[in-house]
Amino acid sequence: MSIRDWPEGERPREKLLLLGSEALSDAELLAIFLRVGVKGRSAVDLARDLLLEFEGLRGLLEADRKRFCAAHGIGEATYVQLQAVLEMSRRHLACQLSRGDALTSPALVRAYLASRLRHLGHEEFAALFLDTQHHVLRFESLFRGTLDSASVYPREVARRALDLGAGAIIFAHNHPSGVAEPSDADRRITERLKEALGLFDIRVLDHFVIGDGEVVSFAERGLL
Repeated sequence: MSIRDWPEGERPREKLLLLGSEALSDAELLAIFLRVGVKGRSAVDLARDLLLEFEGLRGLLEADRKRFCAAHGIGEATYVQLQAVLEMSRRHLACQLSRGDALTSPALVRAYLASRLRHLGHEEFAALFLDTQHHVLRFESLFRGTLDSASVYPREVARRALDLGAGAIIFAHNHPSGVAEPSDADRRITERLKEALGLFDIRVLDHFVIGDGEVVSFAERGLL
């Protein structure tokens, strides 16, 4: 049976218009994006197959191009469209964050930083540069690779903060292992950065460690 033959209240598009996007399952949302299925399978059936194959929506969205395009029923055009949607989502979060005080939106800060770093297969150390009123100036990736106290350079961070006129910084880095627990190296790096930036009256407000589904805050742990 085609989706067109379903009762109107069960069709994903009509259901979204009637009840809102939050009422739809992952498969229904994906089906709206896919628009059509394959021979013998509706768009919802195809969406369910893909979610099973990729172990959920996140696995599908974060799959690399080769694996994504190898799946039955989707190809490069769908991959490009989904990547564009993901980037628009990140930019939407960035726009929301730039409109207010970062400290009054901790959940938004977490969501934005996680969207930038969680999916990476390598360690990356980044910073959210803020002005003295804690409005976002810029997000930048600073260092990449295995992170330890020898691979993060406080002088370079301080120089960049001064170039941008930053009065405060929120640091973030990911743990590709998925475990968000801060390591001893993470603590040492944070302390060195805090000391170096303190010489220029630039405050380190927080350092987030981003794992698989979890984000740990140094400030909340009392580690700053």
